Amino acid sequence: MNNLKEYLIPFVGLKIGKHQFDYQIDNTFFKNFDYNEFNDVSVKVDIVLEKKSTMLELDFKHKGTVNVPCDVSGEEFDLPIKGKLKLLVKFGDAFNDENEELLVLPHGEFQVNVAQYIYESIILSVPLRRIHPGVKDGSLSDVIQKLESLSPKENKKEEQQNNDIDPRWENLKKLLTDK
Repeated sequence: MNNLKEYLIPFVGLKIGKHQFDYQIDNTFFKNFDYNEFNDVSVKVDIVLEKKSTMLELDFKHKGTVNVPCDVSGEEFDLPIKGKLKLLVKFGDAFNDENEELLVLPHGEFQVNVAQYIYESIILSVPLRRIHPGVKDGSLSDVIQKLESLSPKENKKEEQQNNDIDPRWENLKKLLTDK
């Protein structure tokens, strides 16, 4: 975690008002967190720190792409992501980061580490299901055809058994669907 010193924002010397901080995130950032779900990362993070007399307001915005494998086809593709995060920093007796929108720093603290918040906001902006755009629009038709050929087919014996069912049971099945 010593490689994350550039994500320490010293706020003691800053004047009251808004201050802009920009970061370009790549794979080396995620290696510090032992996170290897992304093949490649190119995300720009903009942080606006508004210093007030008794607290700090941090507004995180990120936009960029992460290269991930498709959950359907296995093909790698660049997934565009973007997101926002608002963080209030107050001062108290002890460090407390239990609330995701409020950070309490001890009174003597002179800097805030934003690396964890950048990491979490990028990870949470990636959808749970990652589908290649070619699967949606049909341009990966050879992959789709292969998946369809490998999909399970209904067994012919089961079809025959379904046809040999007593008609009285069929009427009972209708009761289940006629709710």
